[in-house]
Amino acid sequence: MRKNKVDIISLGCSKNLVDSEHLIRQFQACGYTVAHNPKRVDGEIAVVNTCGFIRDAQEESINVILKLGQAKKAGKLRKLIVMGCLSERFLDELKQELPEVDKFYGKFNWKQMLNDLGKSYHEDIANERYVSTPGHYAYLKIAEGCNRFCAFCAIPLMTGRFKSEPIDDLLSEVRSLVSRGVKEFNVIAQDLSSYGLDLYGKMMLPELVDRMADIPGVEWIRLHYAYPTQFPYDLLPVMRAHDNVCNYLDIALQHASDKVLDAMQRHITRAEQEDLIATLRREVPGIHLRTTLMVGFPGEGEQEFQELMQFTRNMRFERMGAFAYSQEDGTFAAKHYDDNVPEQVKQERLKQLMDLQESISQEIQNEKVGKTLRVIVDREDDDYYVGRTQWDSPDVDPEVLISKRVPLTPGQFCQVKINEALPFELLGEAVQ
Repeated sequence: MRKNKVDIISLGCSKNLVDSEHLIRQFQACGYTVAHNPKRVDGEIAVVNTCGFIRDAQEESINVILKLGQAKKAGKLRKLIVMGCLSERFLDELKQELPEVDKFYGKFNWKQMLNDLGKSYHEDIANERYVSTPGHYAYLKIAEGCNRFCAFCAIPLMTGRFKSEPIDDLLSEVRSLVSRGVKEFNVIAQDLSSYGLDLYGKMMLPELVDRMADIPGVEWIRLHYAYPTQFPYDLLPVMRAHDNVCNYLDIALQHASDKVLDAMQRHITRAEQEDLIATLRREVPGIHLRTTLMVGFPGEGEQEFQELMQFTRNMRFERMGAFAYSQEDGTFAAKHYDDNVPEQVKQERLKQLMDLQESISQEIQNEKVGKTLRVIVDREDDDYYVGRTQWDSPDVDPEVLISKRVPLTPGQFCQVKINEALPFELLGEAVQ
């Protein structure tokens, strides 16, 4: 056990990661040595930033806490602290079931943590953060919470109402990160489409992106988690106007059956989704769309599932993830619908959908063979340099494996000729 060392374990989404990065900076300012997601926990304090989104994520969080609880009982850890979405949502239950945890904090009150440890929260560095990602890219969280209240989603129960960060604060953060070597900004929020409505009375995502793109040193801006209903179409000319705004948009659609969309309370129809996708591809030529789809929502019969499959065939999403419905306590669906699709059927449908997407992805990847693409290098592996194109977000999208014929450096942009395509990887060589 190393004295004055804190190990912080971040679970779940990149929004959680940004919270952890702010907390790390605060601990550092208080004189602690901090490790983020260490291979071996050896500090006197461990902080688990939990995820509570779906059952699998909840179980992962609990398992990490239990493992650290055992380390504490064995005398290898002095304090065990839990924060984040899971404790925001299930605070009373966790206190009863996990007595080995010294203190629980929710999603927003973790600033009190330092005071409880006998330290002070430094307001003067409230906007500073440790960058836990490779130094050339970072996540920029522009809002917290959600006002959409989809029937299946527990996120508003944990994060509360939608709250935008002021645009000037965000631009200041971008300039600070650029000065530290960050080139690529992955803009994140639960609902990008609503950015600015609460502060300015109008959708401000187009202005934010426009002003970010004008900051010297910003090489790539990539947008994650737009909401399809009330989409800010003024964003599209901004994307066209700036070469450093990636032709990429992550927009979760969830389903394609009007019956299921209505039950999900998505406030959109399949036809409206198809019109939106057509507009995105017409107004931003070459755009790659990432979406998330769900199978097994209550009432999804074989007909509704086949509608989803046909929609996926027709739309040919460049990037797609999917998951099976998980009934979450407190949501509209949990209160009003029976979870009536058997788990085995959910998993079979999930496999069919992902098999379909793999074949679509292979066809789209094949179209890149023979082309020369701009790639940013993320890391060096034993046999390849590993990078990404503008159409690839870290951790969730395909990578580019680059031969070592030409020496490269992580964080470097290079031109790569694509020689081979796999469903979720491209292989190529750098050209000088």
